[in-house]
Amino acid sequence: MKIGFVSLGCAKNLVDTEVMLKILTDAGYEITPEDTEADVIIVNTCGFIQSAKEEAIENILDVAWLKKHKNLKGIIATGCLVERYREEILREMPEVDAALGTGSYHKIAEAVAAVARGEKYTSFEDKDKAPLGGERVLTTPDYTAYLKIAEGCDNRCTYCAIPLIRGRMRSRTIEDLVAEAKNLEDLGVKELNLIAQDTTRYGLDLYGRYMLPELIRAICRETNIPWIRLLYLYPDKMTDELIAEIRDNDRVCKYVDLPIQHINDRVLARMNRHGGSDIVRDAVRRVRAEIPDVTLRTTVIVGFPGESEDEFAELCEFIKEMKFDRLGAFAYSPEEGTAAADYPDQIDEQVKQDRCDAVMRVQLGVSEAAMQEKIGRTLTVLCEGYDAAAGVQFGRSAADAPDVDGKIYFTAKKKLPAGVFVQVKITEALDYDLFGEAEQK
Repeated sequence: MKIGFVSLGCAKNLVDTEVMLKILTDAGYEITPEDTEADVIIVNTCGFIQSAKEEAIENILDVAWLKKHKNLKGIIATGCLVERYREEILREMPEVDAALGTGSYHKIAEAVAAVARGEKYTSFEDKDKAPLGGERVLTTPDYTAYLKIAEGCDNRCTYCAIPLIRGRMRSRTIEDLVAEAKNLEDLGVKELNLIAQDTTRYGLDLYGRYMLPELIRAICRETNIPWIRLLYLYPDKMTDELIAEIRDNDRVCKYVDLPIQHINDRVLARMNRHGGSDIVRDAVRRVRAEIPDVTLRTTVIVGFPGESEDEFAELCEFIKEMKFDRLGAFAYSPEEGTAAADYPDQIDEQVKQDRCDAVMRVQLGVSEAAMQEKIGRTLTVLCEGYDAAAGVQFGRSAADAPDVDGKIYFTAKKKLPAGVFVQVKITEALDYDLFGEAEQK
């Protein structure tokens, strides 16, 4: 049997997809990238916000077309949307033949076997007891990979459904993570991106204290992976020890992904964010002061229930003031089961979208100025490939995370393979991308 995969949502979901791929290949199934050839297609869904839920449903319906017109025998839905709507998924979507919640990824081979027999199959095991980690089949390019260091979240932000979907936070042991990092290095990985719902909280449940700096040191002792990138660092947990580790460790990218969500104290309190504006400002100030040439990325939510025009204006002024190198803005999405969804002062959808657009206009000006400052500099770039249409190579610097940030396009005397590091002198700046020339001997 041939199995196809559609993986939606965040990098953490992608890691779950890769674990399922390994389970199925070990069970003897063939994985195909061509959905028209598949006997069974697995859609690993996201269900974080409304747009993600709509995307998941659209993908399932698109795949269902193959049942009528091609060889497809079954559809298996897995992941966050399925966990969230476990009662409705099979009832409302008869196209789906099997459903696995976030605690049941390890049951994927059983689900495929059941669908092959023409049977319906569901599994929703306790997400707080599900296996952590596991061997994977990498779907990222050989040179880069994600390392999921924990599952779930304990922060309980009022807008967020992740604790309902993924359960409480559970860290993996340092020994387990180091072993996986070594395996990834053996596969050729040169950029290791550490991820969790709250990466800074790593180890608190296992060791009684924040252990991210110790995990970084352990990975560096046992591997030679040149780039280690930290994603999803929370302002209230940016300890002096962690900042010093980022600053002093040559293999840690000077890249701090610090989701702040807002800056107004009343809005932050209603979001149940840990720490107010003083904590956010202090974290940004200390990171900038302690880590030379650091790249700061953040995310904000606009249109949260009750956000006034003055509070939104305060956020815009803060963005202008702080000059984040990277910023993503999201219009608030009310999610069933979260406290904020029941707040009485919901904001009109058009107002939310207008505010989101306004924030990104502010950030565009900030980004353009920051990119202009890079002209004339020489950056170390991880080559990712060759754009045949444009006749240029492209890649990323340590200041650019995969999937979410821009690219560096550059000319070279000879075509370079993906996965090599090259020095590129920047000659031109675009809105979010850079252009340059490779310095080759």
